[in-house]
This record gives sequence, C-alpha cells and structure tokens, in this order.
Amino acid sequence: MVASVRSWVANEGGKHLVLVLWLGANSWLFTETFLLYSTGQQYHYLYRMLGLGLCISRASASVLNLNCSLVLLPMCRSLLTFIRGTHTLPSRKTRRLLDKSKTFHVACGVAICIFSVVHVSAHLVNVVNFSVSYSDDFPALNLARYRGEDPKLIVLTTIPGVTGILLVLLLFLIFLSSSHCIRVSNYEIFWYTHNLFIVFYIILMVHMVGGALKYQINIEAHPPGCLRANQSSTERQGDELQQGNDEERCREEAHFQPHYPQTWLWVSGPLCLYCAERFYRYIRSRDPVTIVTVIKHPCDVIELRMLKEELQSSSWTVYCS
Repeated sequence: MVASVRSWVANEGGKHLVLVLWLGANSWLFTETFLLYSTGQQYHYLYRMLGLGLCISRASASVLNLNCSLVLLPMCRSLLTFIRGTHTLPSRKTRRLLDKSKTFHVACGVAICIFSVVHVSAHLVNVVNFSVSYSDDFPALNLARYRGEDPKLIVLTTIPGVTGILLVLLLFLIFLSSSHCIRVSNYEIFWYTHNLFIVFYIILMVHMVGGALKYQINIEAHPPGCLRANQSSTERQGDELQQGNDEERCREEAHFQPHYPQTWLWVSGPLCLYCAERFYRYIRSRDPVTIVTVIKHPCDVIELRMLKEELQSSSWTVYCS
C-alpha cells in the first residue's frame, strides 16, 4: 500500500498539484472579483441597476483573462523542449510534468468554454436590466439610450455587443473543430480553425473598448446612497431606511467613467511569447531535411528516416500509417 502511494505521488503527484493550484487560482480570482463588484462602493449604483448579473459577468471575465493567458504557454513547444533538454531541471519528475503540457492546454480550453457560457449568459441578463432599470438619476451610467430599448438593439449597436458575438462564433468553431472525431478524420480543419486564435485575441482586446460598465470616481464627495437635492420623496424615504435615517447629503452629483481595458495586460505577454516562438519555428522549418531511407512495413505502415542539421539528435524516424 505504501509503495503504491509513493509510486502514485512520484508519477502523478506533480500533475495533480498543478491542477489544484490552477483550480485554486481560478476560484480565488472568481470569488475576489465577485465580492469586489457586489460590495465595492464604486459599483454601488451599477450593482443596484444590474444586480448579480454584474458580479457574475465580471467574475467570469477575470477567470477568462487568466485562462486565455495560460492556454498559450503549453503550446510553446520549442521553449518547452529547450527547458526539458537543459540540465538545470532538478529531476525526471519535472520533465514528466512538462510532458503533460497538452493536458493543461486542454484543461484551460475547457475552462474558457465553460466560463464563456457563464459570461455571455450573465451579460444577456445585464442587457435586459440596462433596458428595464434605466436610470433617470444617473444618465451616464446607462448603456441603453432610453427606458425600454430593445435589448437586441443594444447588443447590435455597441462595441462590446458586436465583438462579443464574434468571439462566441470564433470560440464555437475552435471548440467544435477540436473534437476527437474531426481531429482524426480531417486534421487540416482542426489546424486551420485553431489558428483563428490570432483573430480571437485581437477581438478580445477590443472587446472592452466600448466602456459598457462604469464605476463611480467621486465617492468622497458623493457617498453611495447619500441624499441628493433633486431626489424624489419616495426614493429619499427608501434611502433613509437603507442608511438607518442617516441625513448625510451629497456634496455633488455622482460622476462615472468606464473601466480601462485590462485584457491586453493578461494576454499580451503570452501572445507575444507564442508569436516569437512560432516565428522561430518558421525559421527552423526552412532548414533542409534529407530523407535517408523509406521502408514499407506490414499493415500499411511507412517508416521515414530523415536527417536535419542543428538538431541535438540529427537522425530521427517518423512512422506513418
């Protein structure tokens, strides 16, 4: 029993440790962002307008930013091969862990698909709330142009809405072409569709430019829920009950500004690293390859023995069936 546990820890412990750390990072980021938007004073009026849809959409967006940055790293194959081949790695366990890079890539991809569904669903609720809960007191906070505006019109006439539709379509194509049956039957579809990730990341970095969600910037001069000079008596009674009859009055009107786009901060580093790695692979692919022998084996298996310069192992064999 003890020997089997030790064997499992030696062979699978590192992989499961990385999995636990990855799940912990996703859970912490989701919870932290959710609490920020539900309790943060700068989001008080926006939260009153949109409710839980705001918290869920932003929390899922944070998880998407994390996984969109991590999903590219396992695909830097030349870099991983270089790290695996160096003598600085402490043990063979670390090398075996690097061999699981494809599994981590798939896990990040599945997380992107799941939280994209959560993100889109929450934003659909937000769009409806923008239309129904149109704020006459804070016009700058509204995404809708008037109360009762058609939610479909809001989606189709805003940058976040249009780019969101494009992102969903691209992600659907990438996810569908990644299925096992398509990869086996027609690998070219999988390959070329997966390369749409460049377009996906460009649109992703533009997605937040529209400034759909705004936060308050003058909390000290206008504490959330303070009594405004032009506030109706019904609203004032409701706010007094909420504040415990606190008579604090606003010194000025609330001012809002859209969020500074942060997605590029998450993905620009891994994206540049991956592009540099792909360029390096393109340069290496131009080196000539010499086919030494071609051997046909039973069961329609063909053995190709090739030579290529500037490789640690200059002679290598490929089996095709």
